[in-house]
Amino acid sequence: RVTLLELMMVKVSDKNSVTSEEMIVFVRHADFLAVCFQETCGAVLKLAAAADAEDEEALVTIRLLDVLCEMTSNNSQLEHLQAFPGLLETAVDTLRLTHLAGKQAVNIFTTTHAVTGQEEISHPAVGFKSHLIRLIGNLCYKNKENQDKV
Repeated sequence: RVTLLELMMVKVSDKNSVTSEEMIVFVRHADFLAVCFQETCGAVLKLAAAADAEDEEALVTIRLLDVLCEMTSNNSQLEHLQAFPGLLETAVDTLRLTHLAGKQAVNIFTTTHAVTGQEEISHPAVGFKSHLIRLIGNLCYKNKENQDKV
């Protein structure tokens, strides 16, 4: 699943090679990806409590967030995802929970706190909070209703 999401990420981020037919397919898949993210976003929080950085559900959720960030960076998919029910609320709630989890233990979600001495921790959840903020920002871009919710 992680590999498939990484392949989607490459295709979505390469805006020049995406045809209009492929864009229609991406918009259809955006709903599925948003629902998957909403259902599994709590899995990433387990990484803060456990030393195991190889939780497959958490890795899938991190990649889902990456793909959603890229999709919301594209205008044709942005409007569709801005109107998706519950996606913004899920992102905001997950951001709150990751912030609290980072305060209670070693904060693996940001690069600022992931550096010990001279070496940097290569934890898969590093940058998760910044990607949540990016998704929230994209969902609020030129959308007064979502801005008011946040």
